[in-house]
Amino acid sequence: MAEPRESITSTAAFGDASQERFVLSRRYAAGTGGARGLLITVLGEYVRPARRPAPTSAFIDVLGRLGVDEKACRQALTRASADGWLTSRRQGRYTWWHLSPAFEEFLDLGAQRIFGFTATQREWDRRWLVVLARGAETNRAGRHLLRTRLSWAGFGNPVPGVWISTHTDRVKEAEFILQEAGMHEDAQIFLSEYLAGGELSTLVGQAWDLDEVEREYAAFLAAFKRQPSSDPLVRLTRLVHAWRRLPLVDPALPKELLPEGWGGVRAAKLFQRQHAKWLPDGTREWGRISRQA
Repeated sequence: MAEPRESITSTAAFGDASQERFVLSRRYAAGTGGARGLLITVLGEYVRPARRPAPTSAFIDVLGRLGVDEKACRQALTRASADGWLTSRRQGRYTWWHLSPAFEEFLDLGAQRIFGFTATQREWDRRWLVVLARGAETNRAGRHLLRTRLSWAGFGNPVPGVWISTHTDRVKEAEFILQEAGMHEDAQIFLSEYLAGGELSTLVGQAWDLDEVEREYAAFLAAFKRQPSSDPLVRLTRLVHAWRRLPLVDPALPKELLPEGWGGVRAAKLFQRQHAKWLPDGTREWGRISRQA
């Protein structure tokens, strides 16, 4: 599942595996490729709502249906355990995998965001969150981290060193990213209002590549207007796996800043409709393969 963009709260409940580590790391939240990415989707869509452990065989089964071989599946589980996502327990011939408290809470927050995402910002007070940050040329790693994580958090970059967002509640998230990048002391964060000048559509076009986001939505619509598989686990997992990436590439701008006929609105409605339709059969099939005698 994708990581939420809610404000960062106390990390006490997360122990050593902090909430920030899961919520704001592209490695944990944004990764959708390969066995690791599919495992996140399976954990969020089936293991999290079931609130009970699952055996290794269930993961091998579902990931195998999605084209992941057994060795890669076992490696993904082992790495997930090493990274604090899962804990394992041996019982008889079976190994059972439990979500760690930190990762379970991360998945809960991610589910709220994924299923509440509508590809637009419902309410906007016309204020902008502005981050001014230009790292030293010698801090290449920090500059890369800043660019990737602020983009993932929905910020646009209209000119070098300036990042903007219509989501003014993401101040703490921006601060955390600046600290991780080693730029917090040399950066400034402002709340601002547009008063006069050129068209805001020009600013939006400079800050975000909405044409690319629109192409992503067009691909999603084409892929899921029809049932992509007769297998209930495959079609549901593919649907959620494809959708959970889109909130990471779409800044979810207010309607007045979006092109007319924005495809994201249609895609969000399609996701909700198909998910409701395919969820019962997918859940039953997961229940069947995740139970052992």
